[in-house]
Amino acid sequence: MRIEVDMKKCDLHGQCTFSAPDVFRFDDNGDLVYDPEPSEERREEVEEAADVCPVMAILIHDQ
Repeated sequence: MRIEVDMKKCDLHGQCTFSAPDVFRFDDNGDLVYDPEPSEERREEVEEAADVCPVMAILIHDQ
């Protein structure tokens, strides 16, 4: 699984950080950082993060 966040869409609401905190987080500058290739065990959390994103900025690609 590979994920991509469209940073042009992302408004930094942070809902993804609650759904998948091991994948998405804010750095010390308040910018979103994420693991672009999380393990398959995180799929359910990542899919939930994509679903709750208010601007639909998270894309999930199967490899």
